[in-house]
Amino acid sequence: MLAFIIRRLLQSLLVLLAMSILVFAGVTALGDPVEVMSSPDSTQAEREATRLAMGLDRPLPVQYWRFLTGALSGDLGKSFAYGAPAVDLILERMPATFELAIAAMLIAVVLGIPLGLWAGLRPGTIAGKTIMSGSILGFSLPTFWVGLMMIMLFSVFLGWLPTSGRGETVTVLGIKLSFLTRDGLVHLLMPALNLALFKLSLIIRLTRAGTQEALLQDYVKFARAKGLAPSRVVGVHVLKNIMIPVVTVIGLEFGGVIAFAIVTETIFAWPGMGKLIIDSIAVLDRPIIVAYLLVIVIMFVIINLVVDVLYSVLDPRVRLASE
Repeated sequence: MLAFIIRRLLQSLLVLLAMSILVFAGVTALGDPVEVMSSPDSTQAEREATRLAMGLDRPLPVQYWRFLTGALSGDLGKSFAYGAPAVDLILERMPATFELAIAAMLIAVVLGIPLGLWAGLRPGTIAGKTIMSGSILGFSLPTFWVGLMMIMLFSVFLGWLPTSGRGETVTVLGIKLSFLTRDGLVHLLMPALNLALFKLSLIIRLTRAGTQEALLQDYVKFARAKGLAPSRVVGVHVLKNIMIPVVTVIGLEFGGVIAFAIVTETIFAWPGMGKLIIDSIAVLDRPIIVAYLLVIVIMFVIINLVVDVLYSVLDPRVRLASE
């Protein structure tokens, strides 16, 4: 196990290095941030002074080397637009994104596994067909359109939920949390539902497929032949065996929820990392863009590692150290 973890971490370092080079070069090719952020009436001398202050007057390899050496010490540079360290700005917005992502995944898991299990056990019933039809809608409808329709229905027409913002927050260990207050929960509900819709549909279909496959296996037929209660057959022999692919998807999709919460955060003006990266892309704020992507890659690496370790817990036949 230890050898597997060390090998995976070394591979992750190579991925981070390659990704940082590609992103750094790609953002540079998009344009000059000085030209984007400068006012139309600024002189060329003022623009050159700004470029010098930002360190953009140096060759690209030198700029990247400075970024890389700083990154090794935890310094990913200062934001061009905000004038603050990029890491601090991302860490400041990270709790809001994590809160939204965790709430969305909880909704998807708590509803998706039971609904998928029901649809798999009773595929021919009205309830089973309704569940699968709903999952198809969840896959088909664009997230941004669903978000706008939710705002129109629950905020504009019914007036039940707020349209934007995070609401009232409570500071715990220096971290602002909104789910601990009623106003925060009200603000969190609609963005979390919007973000959870696609993942909910995915978990429903995956659980249903796993359930139907497990029901055909000999160990399930044998358990039924022994006269075990249906609840025990489902809970022990069916659910436990379908959890490996489900855990894999949940782990990987959690990283995807964090990385791609940009649309939901933009629609609902949720003050998370996604909103920050959108604003930074608009002004080509290179330190923020590169730092954000590095953080996302690190999250994916950690999540993948945790999922691989959980494999060996859920199925003792999996031996990671021998790979």
